[in-house]
Amino acid sequence: MAVLLFDDFETLDVFGPVEVFGRLTDLYTVQFYSLQGGQISNRHGVSLSTVMLESITYPVDIFLVPGGLGTRKEVGYSSLIEKIKVVCDQSKYVLTVCTGSALLARTGLLDHKKATSNKRAFDWVASNGPHVRWDKTARWVVDGKFYTSSGVSAGIDMSLGFLSDRYGIEFARKVANEIEYNWMEDSANDSFKAV
Repeated sequence: MAVLLFDDFETLDVFGPVEVFGRLTDLYTVQFYSLQGGQISNRHGVSLSTVMLESITYPVDIFLVPGGLGTRKEVGYSSLIEKIKVVCDQSKYVLTVCTGSALLARTGLLDHKKATSNKRAFDWVASNGPHVRWDKTARWVVDGKFYTSSGVSAGIDMSLGFLSDRYGIEFARKVANEIEYNWMEDSANDSFKAV
């Protein structure tokens, strides 16, 4: 699992899915990447060491793109958007959390596909992908190899949904139980949906 980081990423967007996948050490390893490599920090004071995206080893099983306030700047960096597109093309699955779907939408890879995002930032995200079929009510959406989720904690629900799709619902429920998490199993209904 390759996790993209950038300045001002949202903490739970990253560590929610990392908790889910990271505990499955017989199935997944987790590596953090950024465009330039080095230390990446967010507004919560979380700082992580990353490897440069250029050095990623292909193929990638899961590429995770989180959201956060940093996405507002990152959508304008064509070098990052192009690199995200390259990694997505070489990834078996691509998962985005929150406003991370804006970064993915900017690549054009979500054009004419179904997707969702953080409901509080929904209009801004949608403006970054005018040809995406945005779903304002879903907790998470699956379209082909792309999984997109609503905001912050929804990344955990999506990650468990991904495990359910791969290994069965009882497997996913077991993981949810292990982390003492009340999984919202219905991907179509987000209680934070845009009105």
